This record gives sequence, C-alpha cells and structure tokens, in this order.
Amino acid sequence: MKIRVGLFFGGNSVEHEISVITALQAAEYIDREKYEIVPVYITKDNRFFTGAEIGRIENYKNIPELLKKSDRVVLVKGERGAVDLVRYPAKKFGGNLLAQIDVALPAVHGTNCEDGTLQGFLTLLDLPYAGCDVYASALGMDKYAMKAVLAYNHIPVLDGRLSLSADYNRTPDREMDALEKAIGYPMIVKPYNLGSSIGIMKARDRAELKKALENAFIYAQTVLVERAIMNLKEINCAVLGDRTGAEASECEQPVQGDDILSFEDKYIGGAKGAKGSAGGSKGMASLKRKIPADISAETRAEIRELAVKAFRCLGCAGVARIDFMIDMDDGKVYLNEINTIPGSLSFYLWEPLGVSYRELLDKVISLAVRRSAQSKNIVHSFDSNVLSGVSFKGSKGSKR
Repeated sequence: MKIRVGLFFGGNSVEHEISVITALQAAEYIDREKYEIVPVYITKDNRFFTGAEIGRIENYKNIPELLKKSDRVVLVKGERGAVDLVRYPAKKFGGNLLAQIDVALPAVHGTNCEDGTLQGFLTLLDLPYAGCDVYASALGMDKYAMKAVLAYNHIPVLDGRLSLSADYNRTPDREMDALEKAIGYPMIVKPYNLGSSIGIMKARDRAELKKALENAFIYAQTVLVERAIMNLKEINCAVLGDRTGAEASECEQPVQGDDILSFEDKYIGGAKGAKGSAGGSKGMASLKRKIPADISAETRAEIRELAVKAFRCLGCAGVARIDFMIDMDDGKVYLNEINTIPGSLSFYLWEPLGVSYRELLDKVISLAVRRSAQSKNIVHSFDSNVLSGVSFKGSKGSKR
C-alpha cells in the first residue's frame, strides 16, 4: 500500500509563489511507486484546497479560476493515525471525505508558514511531517534569536543589533545614532524574519541607512542591522538528517548581478529561458552558480563542518540550506542564515554527491516517519485525577 503524502504549499507569505514552484517541482520527482501525492494548496488568506487541478503548475496563471475547479477542505484527525481532508462546506448528500494523509511534506516558505505556524497545526493533528519541528522552524526564521544560539555554540556570526519600528518612529535620529555607534558603516539592514532577500538593503551613509530602515519596516516591525562585508564571497551548503546524525552537501557559490543577491536574481532573472520538469521556472535551481564553489579544500571542509554543527544545535531535521559569507580581506567565514525549507529543497547541491532528487525526497519523508515513531516513546501527558475533586461552588470571592 502506498504512503499518502500531503504536499502543503502556498500560504500567507511574500514567498507564496516560490512555494508553489518548490512543491510542484518536488511532485514531479517523488517516487510514485512508493508514494501517493495529495496536493494541498493554501491560499494567501489561509484556506485549504485540494484536487487534481491543484497539482498542475500551469493552472496557477489564474488562481481564482483554479479554485473554482478545486475543493476547499478542512483537516480532521481521523482513525488509525491518518488525517482526513473533508469537504467544506459539506454537501448534504454524497461523500465529503475527499482524501486521507499519512505524512505531510511542507514545501512552504516565509512567515506564517515556514516559521512554525504550519508545523504547529500539523503537530496538533498528530500528523507526521517532514522537516524541522515547531521550535527549530521558529528559531530558523528569527535571524536574531538564531544567531544568538549559534554564537552561544561558538559558531561565527557577525555582530548585530535589533531595531524596532516603534523606537525608530519615535526618535529616528536617536535610533540611527545608536546604530552608527554600535556597528558603523557600511551596514546591512534586513527584516528579522524574512527570506529570499526581501527587504534587504545596504547602507553606506546616514541617508542610505534611513532609506534602508524605512524599507525594511514595510515588511517587519523588527529589523536586524549588521556590519556589511564589502569584499564578500557567498557560499551555500545544505544539510540532510536530524539531531542523531546529519551530513553536508557540496558547496555552491551563487553568482549575483548586484552586491546583494536579490529576489530577482534568485527567482526571476536567473529563471529566464529555464524550463523545469514542473513546466516552468526551476526556482532556486535556475540561479547562476558555481558547483562546486571556488574555494580551497580547507575552506570547503570548514564550511561543511560548521553547517552540520549549526543544523544540529538548532535542532533541525529534514533538509536545510545554510548560507555562509567569507570576508575575502581576511579569509574569515561567517554563518549568515539558515533556510529550514530551502527553495527547490536544494536538490542540486546533492546531485554532485550522487544523491538524486528522488532519493533526497525519500530520505526526507523517511526521517519524518522516524521522528513520529520516536516521539511516541516520549511522555507528553499523563492521566491524573486532579479534576475529579474540583468544584467552584462557593468559591466566589474566596482568597488564598
């Protein structure tokens, strides 16, 4: 009997469209002899839809029409561990159970999805799911908290400072004075919880700092400001596994058109003329890059070792991509950020090591099933008779 995999994508995120590409690209490569795919599309207002048309990339050119041809569903914990996809609103006559799911494969990106929100919902349903759990997902999305944990574990990160929109709006000059004193120019300003280079700007003077802060505050009420490396080389490395064991992929060196790798570099400019097996853009797989990266054997070994260490100390699982920066003036390596659900699941970083996309997906789903089995051995609650003797009768106005 095939394992029924719920492929979740979309959501209320600025990376909504990229999630669609990641998910439907994965659907093309997954082993259909072993798995049955149940596509579950989450709209930007957080409604869930399924159906045959949901799994076809060409239908996303007109999403309102797609939804008319699809079924809105709610997820309900069913019998024997499966989760039911039930038609909503229910029909008075005929069946309303449209599908069942044994395990979930989240292919979501960004806030309200990748940050533990969807993972928490799946946890409540007691549905095994691939990738990071709630805690690791939330930690991976919060760039400041993540770097605090990494620094505590002696993993090199750049010094940074949080800036709050409330503080900036009250006393903008005072806030910029503090940033200039603490960090100095040039600075990188970024929303603390977004990916895909959205809202990121470099500031070389006060005028640019003002512009960068006001731009970042459009996307988040809290931003992270760090020292900018001017002579920079970016290196990315993926990690596969969990806390019990993990391995690093080959390293890549993105080739960008600007000094900051932009959203357009990642998903638009790099995708021109590229055709994926999902019928459209290859997403992150279409970005111009050098694989393997143009770095020494010693630096490659250092980055791969740091990637695995960071993955494990953040409590990650499944496949994640970890982005590093090398300051070419002194050769120092810094961890920049982690993508707990990377675009295209970073399959292209595993192929040079002999791991196909199909094998990668199989390993990620297998890890999800194993984590679920291990979780059942942990005590999460216990029976107690505390409520048997509780009564609020006569307690009005009583004090302890």
